[in-house]
Amino acid sequence: MIAALVFVGALCILNLVLSLGIIKRLRDQAEILNRDGSSSPPVSVGMGDEIGEFTTLTLDAEPVDDASLRHGDTLVAFFSPSCRPCQEKLPKFVDFAPSFPDGRDKVLAVVVGEPEEAADMLERLRPVARVVRESTTEKGEMSKAFDLQGFPAVLVVSPSPEHGRPIVTADNIDLDVPVPAR
Repeated sequence: MIAALVFVGALCILNLVLSLGIIKRLRDQAEILNRDGSSSPPVSVGMGDEIGEFTTLTLDAEPVDDASLRHGDTLVAFFSPSCRPCQEKLPKFVDFAPSFPDGRDKVLAVVVGEPEEAADMLERLRPVARVVRESTTEKGEMSKAFDLQGFPAVLVVSPSPEHGRPIVTADNIDLDVPVPAR
């Protein structure tokens, strides 16, 4: 009888230890999933990273380069028409962009896709942002400068206080929260 009680007690303790291990593992997994996507590899340069050099033209033939990002905050977004999360985020971005300080002049959207497949996305972005289209066959100037690895990417770029070159000052922008006026 005593041996049976010791065996059952040891079995209960083993069960308790294993259950605590499982609970800890589940909490770790939940924390990873709740880090706003930071558990996955970054889709572009991250917070505090410097933007590379680039020169390109918008759809309206306006020149855009890394030097143009040295004059205050700029909202920069990368979308692709073949990306389902981009399709879901695009309407929020279109609603959010006009609330960004200085409006369209400080909002830059890059659509990576061929002209025929990107046409709808380009037209939806044009009223709220300066828009650049890059080809899917060859990595474009802006994609290289921002080390684009995935879609969608929405960032705020500002001049560095140390050297004035553009750096990322915000990533994983919450498009449901309006930007306060400055």
